[in-house]
Amino acid sequence: MSRGRRTAEVARASLPSVLGNRQAWAIAAGRFFTDPVWYIYLFWVPDFLSRTRHLDLREMALPLFLIYSGATGGSVAGGWLSSLLLKRNWSLNKSRKTALLVCALAAVPVSYAAMGASAWVAVALVALAAGAHQGWSANMYTLASDMFPRASVGTVVGFSSMIGAIGGIFAAKTVGYILQWTGSYVLVFAIASIAYLVAFAMVELLAPVIERVSLSTEPVA
Repeated sequence: MSRGRRTAEVARASLPSVLGNRQAWAIAAGRFFTDPVWYIYLFWVPDFLSRTRHLDLREMALPLFLIYSGATGGSVAGGWLSSLLLKRNWSLNKSRKTALLVCALAAVPVSYAAMGASAWVAVALVALAAGAHQGWSANMYTLASDMFPRASVGTVVGFSSMIGAIGGIFAAKTVGYILQWTGSYVLVFAIASIAYLVAFAMVELLAPVIERVSLSTEPVA
């Protein structure tokens, strides 16, 4: 291996260089609006089942298993869909954006979960939404490697994860206030249902075409 190649492989982009690109903010915005929804599914669904369906911990076991199984299936399906479209000679931009849009649309029906749906219908809707989130997340992570050099992918993912976690902090407070004011999950799930479409619009605005970003790099010691 040549010295030049070794240097290229250990070169990384500076944080200012990464943050100076709208593509990094596209990924961050996509996660800011959607990571908090995943936190809702992780931490608030047991309370939702208890508050609205009057289930105890033992009775929640099967519904929670189905919901998080849906999430597992979605993480596989999201990557499979974009890969399938690429194999059918769709462009990278069209394949990745289509997969993101499909996931965003699949999250919309969750708004009905707190609107009088039967217990098992509500569970199915939340399972679908959890799967949609994981499919969305799989493609969002891949956007970083689609658009940024390999050595800077970790920086982009780390930055977007931080932004997503900040969104989660606000979400935790917001959900608590909504439940305190309304005593209902209707507004919570309504917000969750449109968050992915808002995020998709932000990704499309900031990165209308998925293309490789050129960054100034610095060697890693």
